[in-house]
Amino acid sequence: MSAAALGLCISGASANEELLRLQRDPNQWVMPTGNYANHRYSELNQITRDNVAQLRPSWSFSTGVLRGHEGGPLVLGDMMYIHTPFPNKVFALDLKEPGKIVWRYEPSQDPSVIAVMCCDTVNRGVSYGDGKIILAQADAKVVALDAKTGKVAWSVTNGDPGKGETMTAAPMVFGDKVLVGISGGEFGVRGHVTAYNLKDGSMAWRAYSVGPDNEILFDPQKTTSLGKPVGPNSSLQSWEGDQWKIGGGTTWGWFSYDPELNLVYYGSGNPGTWNPAQRPGDNKWSMTIFARDATTGQAKWVYQMTPHDEWDYDGVNEMILSDINVRGRPVKALVHFDRNGFGYTLNRETGELLVAEKFDPVVNWATKVDMQTGRPEVVKEFSTRQGGEDTNTQNICPAALGTKDQQPAAFSPRTSHFYVPTNHVCMDYEPFRVSYTAGQPYVGATLSMFPPKGAQHMGNFIAWDASEGKILWSKPERFSVWSGALATAGDIVFYGTLEGYLKAVDVRDGKELFSYRTPSGIIGNVNTYTHNGKQYIAVLSGVGGWAGIGMAAGLQGDTEGLGAAGAYRSLANYTQLGGVLTVFALPN
Repeated sequence: MSAAALGLCISGASANEELLRLQRDPNQWVMPTGNYANHRYSELNQITRDNVAQLRPSWSFSTGVLRGHEGGPLVLGDMMYIHTPFPNKVFALDLKEPGKIVWRYEPSQDPSVIAVMCCDTVNRGVSYGDGKIILAQADAKVVALDAKTGKVAWSVTNGDPGKGETMTAAPMVFGDKVLVGISGGEFGVRGHVTAYNLKDGSMAWRAYSVGPDNEILFDPQKTTSLGKPVGPNSSLQSWEGDQWKIGGGTTWGWFSYDPELNLVYYGSGNPGTWNPAQRPGDNKWSMTIFARDATTGQAKWVYQMTPHDEWDYDGVNEMILSDINVRGRPVKALVHFDRNGFGYTLNRETGELLVAEKFDPVVNWATKVDMQTGRPEVVKEFSTRQGGEDTNTQNICPAALGTKDQQPAAFSPRTSHFYVPTNHVCMDYEPFRVSYTAGQPYVGATLSMFPPKGAQHMGNFIAWDASEGKILWSKPERFSVWSGALATAGDIVFYGTLEGYLKAVDVRDGKELFSYRTPSGIIGNVNTYTHNGKQYIAVLSGVGGWAGIGMAAGLQGDTEGLGAAGAYRSLANYTQLGGVLTVFALPN
C-alpha cells in the first residue's frame, strides 16, 4: 500500500523503518491489523468479484487447541506465525512446505488463569518487530520470541492474575517500543497501557485510564477533551472517594499509530462494577478514546463516549485512521464503531467530534449524541440506574456485547467506505449491589440477551459512510458477525460467520459472491498474502469468544456467560468447537 493510501507518512525519529516499509508490502501481513492505520485492506487483486467464487481450500493446519480462536496469522516472507487461545501456543510455519512447523512455543501457565478470563480464553494475535515475535500471554506476561528460532529473548510481567489481571489483546510494535494493554474490567482491575522497550523489555512508560493526572499522564492545560483543557485531576473529580482504584477502564482492544503525528490511539473499557448506582459520576476516563504521544505516553486529547456507563458498552474497539472528506472537507480522521451503537468520526489531530450516528437502527438507549457536549442523550426507559438496584430494565438495544465488539472493521481507500461486522442483539439488565474482593468477579448485574423484537437474525454485515454517518447497505446473518473483515483491491470484502462460513461480498452492494464452510465457527480475522506470486486468503476457525462462550465453556443457563449463553444456545446446532487455520487460493 502506498503512503498516500495509508494517509500516513514516514517521519519522526521514533519511526520503526522496517515496519513502516513492511506494512506497505501487500505480499506480506506483518501486523495483526494489516497496517498502523487499522485499515485491514490489501492492494492484492488477483482475487476479484469475477473469480472469487472459484476459491478453494489450499491447505490447513490444526492448532490442537479448542475454544475461541480470535485474531489471525502474520506472514513475513516465507514464514507464517499463528497463535492459539490459552495456553497461547505460537507456531512458526514454513510456507515453502505449507503446514510444516519450523518452531513452536508453548508457555507453562497456571490453569487458574482461565477462571479470571471474562469472556473465553481468547488471544487476538502476536506482533512482529526487531526480529522478534511478541506475545501477550493470558497470565499477563509479555514475551519476545526470536522470529527465526522461537527462543525467548525476554519476558516481563505486566499484571497479576491473582487480582484478575489477564491479557487477551494483540500487542502493537511502534518505533523502538511495544505497546500492550490489560484485561480484567469484570474484576475491578484498574486499566492501563504500557510501552516496553523492544530491545530488552524494560518499561518506557505506563498510562492508567483512571486516577490522578501524574498516573494517567495528563497535562491539565494541554490535554484536551472536545478542544478544551480537561483541567486538574479530571478523572478523580468524576469518582466518589477512592472508587477509581478499582475503576476499570481496561484496555483489551486494538491500537493504532500515526507516525506523522507520533500519536497512538486506543479505547478504554467499562468502569468497575456494572451496577451504576455504586459509582455515581461520569467515571472518567473509562469508555474513552485516547490519543497519546508515542514517545512519552502523555495524553494529547481524550473523548469519553459513554459517561457513567450503565450498560457495559466498553470503548475498546479499533480506531481506524483514514484521510477522508467529512461533510465536504478533507480531514485526517479517526473512525470508531463503538459498542454503544454509534459510529464516530473525529479529527485525529485535535479530537474534534465530527460525526456520531447509529450504525444499527434498533439502537434505543440514547436518541442521539449532542455534538456540542459529546454526550449521548439517554432514554430514561432504558437507563439501568433509573429503575434502581434489583430492577430489571428490559429491551435495551444493543446488548452489553454491543452493536460491535472487538471484531475489527475494514476500510477500503478505493471506495472510502468502511465494512463492519455487527451484532443485532438486545438485552434485559438487572443491577445488584456487589462488594469488591481482589481476584473475584466484580460485576453486579444479571443479563439476558435476545434478537430485537420481530427480528429473526442476530447480526448484520454493513457498509458505512463515515463522512455522513450512514449505512450504505446491510447484509443480515443468522448470528452475530464476530470475525474481522478484510477489504481488497479486488473490490470484495471477506468475513466469517459463527456457523463457520468464510464469505466474500461485493463492495458495491453486499451481494454474496463466495461461501465456504470451515471446520468450526469463525471469530478470527481474515487476512491475505502472496507466496510465489499467488494470492492466498487465510482465516482461523474455532468458535468461542463472548458470543460463543456457551459452547466454549459448556454454559447452558439463559443468564450465564454474562447473558450470552442463552442468546446463542442454538449455535450448537450449526457448529462445534475446533481450532483450524484454513488457507484458500484460486485453482492453478
